[in-house]
Amino acid sequence: MNQLDLMYESQEEVDPQLNATIVIVDDEPTTMEVVKVFLEEAGYHNFILIENSSEAMEVLEQQRPDLLLLDLIMPEVSGFNLLKAVREHPNLKHLPVIILTSSSNNQDKLSALDLGATDFLAKPVDPSELRLRVRNTLAAKAYTDHLAFYDPVTRLPNRHQFMECLEKGLASAWHHNEKLALLSIELDQFKKISDTLGILTGDEVLRQITGRFKNIVKGIDMLGPFDVNEYAPANLFHVDGGEFVLLMQNVPSEHEAAMIAVRLLESIRSMLLVEGTEVYMTASIGIAIYPTENGDSLTMLQMASTAKDFVKSNGGDSFQFSSNQINTQYQRRINLESMLRKALDRNELRLYYQPQLNIHTNRIVGVEALLRWQVDEATMISPDEFIGIAEETQLIIPIGEWVLSEACRQLAAWQRAGKEPIRMSVNLSPVQFENSEMPAAFKRIIDNSGIDAKLLTLEITENMLMENAERKIEALNRLKALGVKLAIDDFGTGYSCLSYLKRLPLDELKIDRSFFRDFFENTKSRALVATMIYLSRSLNMLTTAEGVETEEQLRFLVEGACDLYQGYLYSPPVPPESLYEMLPSAE
Repeated sequence: MNQLDLMYESQEEVDPQLNATIVIVDDEPTTMEVVKVFLEEAGYHNFILIENSSEAMEVLEQQRPDLLLLDLIMPEVSGFNLLKAVREHPNLKHLPVIILTSSSNNQDKLSALDLGATDFLAKPVDPSELRLRVRNTLAAKAYTDHLAFYDPVTRLPNRHQFMECLEKGLASAWHHNEKLALLSIELDQFKKISDTLGILTGDEVLRQITGRFKNIVKGIDMLGPFDVNEYAPANLFHVDGGEFVLLMQNVPSEHEAAMIAVRLLESIRSMLLVEGTEVYMTASIGIAIYPTENGDSLTMLQMASTAKDFVKSNGGDSFQFSSNQINTQYQRRINLESMLRKALDRNELRLYYQPQLNIHTNRIVGVEALLRWQVDEATMISPDEFIGIAEETQLIIPIGEWVLSEACRQLAAWQRAGKEPIRMSVNLSPVQFENSEMPAAFKRIIDNSGIDAKLLTLEITENMLMENAERKIEALNRLKALGVKLAIDDFGTGYSCLSYLKRLPLDELKIDRSFFRDFFENTKSRALVATMIYLSRSLNMLTTAEGVETEEQLRFLVEGACDLYQGYLYSPPVPPESLYEMLPSAE
């Protein structure tokens, strides 16, 4: 940070008005530069200079500045016409405008005042006078804005401010193809509390609830393992009585909005102490998601409010999506999470095994353990549905330990039954990989099973390794110290960095099944597979092709000197008793 930046930072701590956006419209560039320099010496630093007055309205509409410094006599659009257009514009009509003019004609000044000018300065401007007028004008604007746009009880922006932010948010979401979440929040029975305990008590309830909400909003990027962009704005508004609105831009998915709603509801339920009186509150929350609810700002607000009213009519203390489709999906997710928490205790998890074959001998040399959830005899839940939930709730930690333990137990059981020792591949979740206690837990499991650690391969996806390189390498080395093999799974689907790949302590590269879907229609897929095999061999790694389904694919891999393959050509994932019959016996 340079000295000028430090000066600005120091001054803004004292006077936040120095961060105001100031637009200067003048057909004389020299005049604008002089004015800008004078104001920069006072600490102002956000300027927009417009020499062509015909472009001014478009810039003003987009930027919504805090102050306009306007010349009167200009060739394209006069300052009079521009001032008139500003005062007639619904979003600019309260914008302070200081006229900078060399005109000594009193009629010009009167005309400008009639059109709504805030103040006058004569050219050439006196620097002290300029700074004084700008400071006073911005101070008056700040006071007026606070009265007009902020609620005096909660000190949060009000409904008017919210509607402006919603319009901007929707425009930004459309432009950047992002999701926007609107949460309409109403405190249940708030009016009854105000009527019973008094307005002052009601105001204090609002202030305490606001404090809790602010803590939730402030920590949005830390609410769980999902990643919310730390620069994405989250805006809280108090719109009326016990009603609040939370506006979240750049939301990764509907689930994040639901998680926020859950945290808000939890924060409200805790007891409030107001002048010695214990007060208990709940709330109803409606959630609308753009672009699922594709409409204007009023439509979005109506959809969220309708969903909130539905919650109220059903007793409150909950949330509801405005989209029935999203709500159904989320309710299924909640039910799955509840069921998943009991799945281990109920012995509902199963491991299926897919054979891995030597590509030249077609002999089984290993298996990959794949997790399945068998709720009952008729219901098998796909990993695609529950693995994400397990990761978000951290249930993947105990589930992952069970998977490794069961895989090691099964491998040992096959060997005791007289089968040839084979390799066992087990997938690691990113959550497991980031868990510092994982290596110790894995060592205990391997030691207890009695298997040779060299028969165990831990598979890590490519995307897990792309950030914090040094830390990831250290984690891999800790795993490697257990004596296991390490494989990079789904290779080719992420953002491979070859200079990084050569530093990783890997033993195996697995080519993702997606490369075989249009294998013979797409020459690029074949070229990429051949390149990956060559790369793997050059780095002294074993190469395994996943998703092999045809003899033609297999022949290509044989000719390309791939080492192993797995896929439906030989066998889908099968339960352990079925795989037992396929395994070669020890000689």
